[in-house]
Amino acid sequence: MAQAAAVYCRISDDREGSRAGVGRQQDDCEALAKRKRWKIGGLYVDNDVSAWSGKVRPQYRRMLDDIKVGLIDGVVIWHQDRLVRHPKELEEFFEICDAAGVREMATVTGDIDLGTDDGRFHARILGAVARKESDDKSRRIRRKMEELAKQGRGKGGGKRPFGFNEDRVTIKETEAKLIKAAAIRVLAGESIKGVCREWTALRVPTVSGVPWNPTVVKRMLVAPRTAGLREHGGVVVADAEWPGILSRDQHQRLNLLLCDPRRRKNTTGGARRYLLTGYIYCALCNAKLIARPKQDGRRCYCCATGPGFKGCGKIRSLSEPIEELVAESIFVAMDFGRVDRAMKRQDGSVSKERLLLDAIRVEEEALDQLARDFYAERLLSRSEFLAAKGALEVKIDGGRTQLSEVESGRVFMDFPRSENELRSAWENRGLDWRRAVVDAVLEGVTLHSAVKGRNFFDPERVELTFKA
Repeated sequence: MAQAAAVYCRISDDREGSRAGVGRQQDDCEALAKRKRWKIGGLYVDNDVSAWSGKVRPQYRRMLDDIKVGLIDGVVIWHQDRLVRHPKELEEFFEICDAAGVREMATVTGDIDLGTDDGRFHARILGAVARKESDDKSRRIRRKMEELAKQGRGKGGGKRPFGFNEDRVTIKETEAKLIKAAAIRVLAGESIKGVCREWTALRVPTVSGVPWNPTVVKRMLVAPRTAGLREHGGVVVADAEWPGILSRDQHQRLNLLLCDPRRRKNTTGGARRYLLTGYIYCALCNAKLIARPKQDGRRCYCCATGPGFKGCGKIRSLSEPIEELVAESIFVAMDFGRVDRAMKRQDGSVSKERLLLDAIRVEEEALDQLARDFYAERLLSRSEFLAAKGALEVKIDGGRTQLSEVESGRVFMDFPRSENELRSAWENRGLDWRRAVVDAVLEGVTLHSAVKGRNFFDPERVELTFKA
């Protein structure tokens, strides 16, 4: 007779959070323990946790720990498949029970004698049957998911996607408007971090209630769902039953931009506090100046020397007066007629852009097929694979370069039409937008040496080269 029996209850799916399933199991198990005159030494409940998925079941592990230290000498469960679904888990359970001297396990559907070979043999058969049932269920679910995907229907479950109502099909216009604006801004050169900062400042709520972060926004912008496409297993298989928030062209451009392995990632965050990083050069050696603050924290541009740098180390200046001068020069010299011409060219560049997108997609599909031929089918030798792979990658890189040139003027799609409007936008739109403007209008900025004896900022040191 067990002196202290554990009651273990589990249910895989409790979508409503009512715990009704485990509640019924607990009632039946406690009634069984009472009939057997076993004292209940502990209650262990894993609600809404699958045993088949392999995820950790906290209460199950706690029960095993209590068995190990001798707090439990019997186990009561509703059915064996509530305890384990994998044969290897059953063997682990046997080993722990053997080491602790536990010999009794009662189930509402029939006792299992852990102290006899026949009892364990019966338990192993039940475990194999449970695994077979799980495999069959998983196969049916996978087949159902494939069928839904090919029909363009959603799989349901989980939180609603941002941009859609609870039915996951109807567009939520207030959120869709934000997504569309974010796509335009990112394609125009702004960073995803800038979008996150603005949405946070505007108190735009996320679906889950957690703060916005670049990973979440990027995933949303490149997701096939956002373009009205149904994905399954990482591959687009059909047009979705819901409308797209973004166009197919925007979807492809965003994927090319944000999923490009060559895309430079700023890991320190320091450079992004400087307007001209990557655009300002030393007049003495033509090296790019780097962002390096002084010891008192004031921001500076300097020509760096030493390991990893190619500069002469002879030029240094506070960044703020340079950036203010550059901004004022852009305000005054900005050719707003150029903005209008760029807007008109956007219409003419759409067809070229689409041709480039199609060409890149064809080359990427060929690269995927090449990889399958080599890794899966072994139809190519290693040297043949590497040669063909290199040729395709050169074509893809060339297409990406041409596409970036076509899209270089996209910052003008939502550009101010007067000097006053530009000044206001410069103040309110944030650093990422300002950098996109600098990239669109300036070839570069050259910083000359300071004149000895002048302890003030000299505008003559700064030379701007505007794009034609």
